[in-house]
Amino acid sequence: MEKPYIVGITGGSASGKTWFLKSLLSAFTTEAVCLVSQDNYYKLRELQPVDEEGISNFDLPHSIDSAAFAQDIETLLQGKTVERPEYTFNNPAAVPQMLVLKPAPVIVVEGIFAFHFPEVKRLLDLKVFIDADEHIKLSRRIVRDHEERGYGLEDVLYRYEKHVVPAYKKFIEPFKSEADIVVPNNSGCDKAIELLVAFLKSRIIKN
Repeated sequence: MEKPYIVGITGGSASGKTWFLKSLLSAFTTEAVCLVSQDNYYKLRELQPVDEEGISNFDLPHSIDSAAFAQDIETLLQGKTVERPEYTFNNPAAVPQMLVLKPAPVIVVEGIFAFHFPEVKRLLDLKVFIDADEHIKLSRRIVRDHEERGYGLEDVLYRYEKHVVPAYKKFIEPFKSEADIVVPNNSGCDKAIELLVAFLKSRIIKN
C-alpha cells in the first residue's frame, strides 16, 4: 500500500468543521478513512493556561499536547494502530471511550491548530480551511456551548471575546493563505464536500 494521503482540516471555532467532517466521512467506510481529531489531545484542566481572571483558556496552542498529536499521526503512517482515550472536556459525568485509530489510505487530521503546529503541518498533503463570518461563528458557538457544555450566555460571550477571537487572529487566520482549499461555510458547502469526496476516492483507488 502507498503512503496514506493526509488531509488537514482547520478553521475558527464554530466555523462548521464538525458538520463538514461528518458530511465528508459519511461518504467513506472506516477502513478507507481514519479521523484524527485534535479535540482528543487537550491537556488536563490543571495543566491549562489561565487568563487574568483565572479562567482556563482552552483556545491556545499550549492547551494541546501537540507532540502526542503528531506522534499518533506518525504511528498511523507507519501502518500501526493507535489507541487513545477520548477527551470529554473535563466533564466528570462523562465516561471516556478508548478510541482505536486504524491505518487507512486516507487520514483526516482536524483541529483549530492543525496548521499552527509545525510537527503536524509538515505531515499534511492537502490543507483545507473552513471559513465563516464572525457573527455566524458566534451564534453557532452560543448554541453549541449551551447544548453540549452547559455554558451560560455570559460565559460564552466572555470566552469568545477574551479567548476565541484573539486566538483565531493570532494562531489560525494567518494560515488561511497557506491552505490549498478555502471553503466558505456561512450557509452550507455541499459542492465543496462533493468535490473533496470525489478527489479522495480517487486517492483511495490509487492505494
